Amino acid sequence: MSKKRVLVTGAAGFLGSHLCDRFLAEGYEVIGMDNLLTGNLRNIEHLFPEKDFTFYNHDVTKFVHVPGKIDYIMHFASPASPIDYLKMPIQTLKVGALGTHNLLGLAKAKGARILVASTSEVYGDPLVHPQVEEYWGNVNPIGPRGVYDEAKRFMESITMAYHKFHGVETRIVRIFNTYGPRMRLDDGRALPTFMNQALQGKDITVFGDGSQTRSFCYVSDLVDGIYRLLHSDYAYPVNVGNPQEITLKEFAEEVLKLTGASVKIVYEPLPQDDPKQRKPDITKAREMLGWEPKVEREEGLKATWEYFRKVF
Repeated sequence: MSKKRVLVTGAAGFLGSHLCDRFLAEGYEVIGMDNLLTGNLRNIEHLFPEKDFTFYNHDVTKFVHVPGKIDYIMHFASPASPIDYLKMPIQTLKVGALGTHNLLGLAKAKGARILVASTSEVYGDPLVHPQVEEYWGNVNPIGPRGVYDEAKRFMESITMAYHKFHGVETRIVRIFNTYGPRMRLDDGRALPTFMNQALQGKDITVFGDGSQTRSFCYVSDLVDGIYRLLHSDYAYPVNVGNPQEITLKEFAEEVLKLTGASVKIVYEPLPQDDPKQRKPDITKAREMLGWEPKVEREEGLKATWEYFRKVF
């Protein structure tokens, strides 16, 4: 039997590169695609000698063609950190809209199942806690974060339209804060920022009073949840994340303790529309996928710190 083929967009990014690893380990032929706008070839250079790995340097907002059969498409192309999407608002909207449209068209043409990477940001600054998939969110469409939030909300909407109107097999994962090796130190998210500051001997910056909460999931756990969702028979959105909630002040203190940096925590004004709380309800993932996170935060932070020390 010929191997199953999977196309991973955003393959040179943080999550995309880990997905490529997982599919190769599971015996798939993997086609990675990335325009390297925010991705880095360093994340996948270890895969180039693999006979079952092919890489296309391509922008998915342009027409996407891949010769031969495709069984699965994983659409993970998008700027994903505030620093990126505030710098590239148009590209962020285009990859969520045009990119998703192109890949859904490819899925339809190839008879492939497609999984799209949505986000907890579709819930905005949530008024329901923890966030369940049925919650419609509290998003400011014209605020600075709106370009990312609304790109992902549109992505979900067009994905469901292709599922219902064209009968395309679709899966939607709503990803909550994830961390681990291959994040960029300068990507502007809390953990890389804290660790970058510790490495440089700078004070650790927390926005607001640090009472806002996040839930951090280690990358290997997240990839396992995504892999299980792809192979499930559920077409609607599923939260995948770690429900262990922590304030950003406590999180900064954990990083400070781990790194042993002799710096202090300083506080700066909260950015506009910054969510005050974030915690996934993972009942669906538990019941339908038999999934829940396994990696303790202490263990995951250690592995991430070791990675950053190597690449710094």
